[in-house]
Amino acid sequence: MFKKILIANRGEIACRVIKTARRMGIQTVAVYSDADARAPFVQMADEAVHIGPSPAAQSYLIADKIIAACKATGAEAVHPGYGFLSERTSFAEQLKAEGIAFIGPPVGAIAAMGDKIESKKLAKEAGVNVVPGFVGEIEDTEHAVRISNEIGYPVMMKASAGGGGKGMRLAYDEKDVREGFEAVKREGLNSFGDDRVFIEKFILNPRHIEIQILGDQHGNILYLNERECSIQRRHQKVVEEAPSPFVTPKMRKAMGEQCVALARAVGYYSAGTVELIVSGADPSGESFYFLEMNTRLQVEHPVTECITGIDLVEQMIRVAAGEKLAFTQDDIKIDGWAIENRVYAEDPYRGFLPSTGRLVRYQPPVPGWEDDGEANGRRGLNGVRVDDGVYEGGEVSMFYDPMIAKLITWGQTRDEAADLQIAALDRFEIEGLGHNVDFVSAIMQHPRFRSGELTTGFIAEEYPDGFTGAATSPETAQHLAAIAGFIATARADRARQIDGQLDGALEPPYDWVVRIGGEDFAVSLDEEITVNGAVVDLAMEYTPGDRLVEAEIAHSAGSGLSVYGVKIEPTRMGLKMTTRGAIHNVQILPARIAPLTRHMIEKVPPDLSKFLICPMPGLLVALHVGEGDKVEAGQPLAVVEAMKMENILRAEKSATVKKVNAKAGDSLAVDAVILELE
Repeated sequence: MFKKILIANRGEIACRVIKTARRMGIQTVAVYSDADARAPFVQMADEAVHIGPSPAAQSYLIADKIIAACKATGAEAVHPGYGFLSERTSFAEQLKAEGIAFIGPPVGAIAAMGDKIESKKLAKEAGVNVVPGFVGEIEDTEHAVRISNEIGYPVMMKASAGGGGKGMRLAYDEKDVREGFEAVKREGLNSFGDDRVFIEKFILNPRHIEIQILGDQHGNILYLNERECSIQRRHQKVVEEAPSPFVTPKMRKAMGEQCVALARAVGYYSAGTVELIVSGADPSGESFYFLEMNTRLQVEHPVTECITGIDLVEQMIRVAAGEKLAFTQDDIKIDGWAIENRVYAEDPYRGFLPSTGRLVRYQPPVPGWEDDGEANGRRGLNGVRVDDGVYEGGEVSMFYDPMIAKLITWGQTRDEAADLQIAALDRFEIEGLGHNVDFVSAIMQHPRFRSGELTTGFIAEEYPDGFTGAATSPETAQHLAAIAGFIATARADRARQIDGQLDGALEPPYDWVVRIGGEDFAVSLDEEITVNGAVVDLAMEYTPGDRLVEAEIAHSAGSGLSVYGVKIEPTRMGLKMTTRGAIHNVQILPARIAPLTRHMIEKVPPDLSKFLICPMPGLLVALHVGEGDKVEAGQPLAVVEAMKMENILRAEKSATVKKVNAKAGDSLAVDAVILELE
């Protein structure tokens, strides 16, 4: 077994590998860029080596720097994590030439399966069903248009070396191909150093299901069941679960055996994932097609660990050291259900725009990596696990993926795992930047998610006008009104007790009107709490100034206790209360004053439609217009790159460009004015 390994990655996956290596008694070496100098993974490792500036192209993507760090520290092997150099054949070859073990598959398998174009050719030759498309190099935009017209729309354009949702564009017509092809090439080059693109037919109403593969160097290859990854946004996975609510035992066996045969054809070993697209319209489950094989560990690997009890990172290390797998296919079982939500630095209330900046407050529902005991192991603490790589006071930078953490829950049933997600998301505390906690909580509560009727179009179909918060039940609104009335009374009572604020002889008000979403709730506190005349049994602890209230609400219908956290933030008009995936701006008024507030003059926000405003911090990659140019509604005006993704900014109406305030290559702050229209 290795005595020391180097992790050629960053963030939560570096922490993840270090944790398993530590448990195995293996020393670890971290490499880090300028942006990651104070990151948790650097602190966790036994040694750390600085490898360059913040951009990945100048640090994590330079193989020579990784190898130099191995030599300087005596690391015998390298775990690449995912992304960066994990599927770069030249990197694996360089390590082999230097006598350093690669904790991953053989070079030949990476070359055959890591390249999406070549892997499709190989799969087709092996008799595996593949999605109809053009498997070859595309010369230019005109060539891409001809191919797309021949295949038939819609088509998907993908970077050959892509992954993680990067370098992908869906095209419904020729116009989409012309606008998106060059962007796909640039994203592929910037993220993976490879600008080749392939085009394939887009399967309507698809489900994205993947099979986890694990093999050793002695010819043993197993499948560790499937993961459902259909809930995606911009082709980036958001929610993953294992097993899939769609896959039957017969389908699982057919998929698994086909994926094992494909892996065996290229002499595969280590962990890998075969991604399949499945027609949800086919109840037989036989319409599944090979998409690609990721010759590395996947972001969503924890859900497989939860239901199988197998530590995939440990197995990768053991396989790389030459050990045989200690179990067979018959030993692979499904125990319970696991769900993973990716917590991203993005603002779902503003069209999911990337959000960078300082984590002013970061408190996950359970510790991430501080507890190495089995109690917080593969299934977490009481079924809740957090894999993260950030810290309170740290920066979420524009140079890397915007993921803050992965929240994994395990339960005996799918509903139990989803309920644990909702409760844990309520306890997540993130301040300082936008995040998608409310959004993924809303998904966990969505009736369609609960039914298991999923497709890759779930988010676009269920939130066509964007996300405005989870639906709030009348019962939840009543509970929030009761909490708000309780807080208002507690504050008034405290004010009465402070000399000079209220005459000590006066009693604080006990009757309130709590306004939530335009609806008024009459809250009265005497010997009991009533909302609109109905008694609410509310058990909670509150001290003025608290930011998180843990409330236990007894349902009047006698259905038991519902325990959930309510985040409370004071505002000028009252409170901002966040719970169960929804933000509520709550106004609390004494009952005698409330009727008068309806006569207040409404303040109309200024019209910003004549400005093209940068919606997120990023790099202005391209500016398509100049002063005096006439533009039409929908016309692309500029391209801004943020979090390794390109975003096209379009004109909202017909106008003339009056003034240009930025140029290509500028780094822009959020809300920076790029140009002015007239």
